[in-house]
Amino acid sequence: MIWNEQAETMPREELETIQLRRLQNTVARVYATVPYYRQKMDQAGVSPGDIRSLTDIKRLPFTTKEDLRQNYPFGLFTVPMERIVRIHASSGTTGKPTVVGYTKRDLGLWAELMSRTLAAAGVSHRDIVQNAYGYGLFTGGLGAHYGAENLGCAVIPISGGNTKRQIQIMQDFGTTVLLSTPSYALNIADTMAAMGVDPADLKLRVGVFGAEPWSEAMRAEIESRLKIKAIDIYGLSEIIGPGVAAECREEQRGLHIMEDHFLPEIVHRDTFEPLPVGEEGELVFTTLTKEAFPVIRYRTKDISRLIPDVCTCGRSFHRMPKVTGRTDDMMIIRGVNVFPSQIEEVIMAIEGVEPHYQIIVTRQGSLDNIEVQVEVSEAIFSDRVKELENLQKKLQGNIKDLLGISCKVSLVEPKSIQRSEGKAQRVIDQRKI
Repeated sequence: MIWNEQAETMPREELETIQLRRLQNTVARVYATVPYYRQKMDQAGVSPGDIRSLTDIKRLPFTTKEDLRQNYPFGLFTVPMERIVRIHASSGTTGKPTVVGYTKRDLGLWAELMSRTLAAAGVSHRDIVQNAYGYGLFTGGLGAHYGAENLGCAVIPISGGNTKRQIQIMQDFGTTVLLSTPSYALNIADTMAAMGVDPADLKLRVGVFGAEPWSEAMRAEIESRLKIKAIDIYGLSEIIGPGVAAECREEQRGLHIMEDHFLPEIVHRDTFEPLPVGEEGELVFTTLTKEAFPVIRYRTKDISRLIPDVCTCGRSFHRMPKVTGRTDDMMIIRGVNVFPSQIEEVIMAIEGVEPHYQIIVTRQGSLDNIEVQVEVSEAIFSDRVKELENLQKKLQGNIKDLLGISCKVSLVEPKSIQRSEGKAQRVIDQRKI
């Protein structure tokens, strides 16, 4: 189902006309109302009047997370505080939190975009939606909540955690749609197995998963264990929250970017020069319609590319493949770029191991070492030492074949790696760099 057919299927020429008009308005507004943006644009030698085509966007300076931190908490807002009706913020675990604000109109737009997202996943007003994204300062819970209500769904605002109760609610309320991080979906699957609950006995049919990178192998694992269709969505709080891009149920070949509200670019990860459509690089977004907190050329640090084809579902927006990693969680190990998602692909492809792992990076002298701790299944974890040794060698060999570097693989007992109730912590980097 397409929630807003007129917008989501519009011809490219019409879309680009709308994008240019909205871009010009946004640039003029931030220049007039935010001293930080005005200073950066003046330093770059560009003014709002210089934006005459969409390609002129490359003349504008980038915005980074550090810019948001420098203007903590409200320095990049373009409207007075009396017009702000909602504030969200990041956890601030790696520095000052990044703070975002919304006007009433922004919240209406957010609900519209999440309604589009859920409709693309095959969700309708007939569904009972269990929202296990975290509520609070994190944008996931409330963003998904209002989109589902706007679609007409019955929403269960359960948030994350208390997994046995989540399963009990699924049984009692007849939940048909689960919204959560993919790692938490696997946590739910584990708990169901421990409780002796067969997912086939539930009414659950769709999972809408985001907020962390996940592989195709993990999708297959979730779909197999929970007996559902697993749909990938994409969003980030600096842009609006969830609702920036979403897969359609029909194809699941890339996420449709809501291009009438967000202008995407792909730039080279080192030179930051714009790349042609189709080439892989860092994803950059400019918001086109947000009132309270518009951002210009925000560097997401997510690695992806743009797919220009019109999808068989009818949507004409460019798509982006599943994010394969981030420039800032990319680890450099002995000169090799390593993404956790690459290691996950290897783990998921081998029978006998569980989809729970942790990567530990250490440094001895000047040499970086990487250890991958992987849970094995109950069936394998026995006194069959030879079998475990073979499994360990196979994992080490496959990871070396893929990455070109050696790593230590440790097989650990079932359920010994801490389960996630939100975003999973896959990497523990103990290096003092």
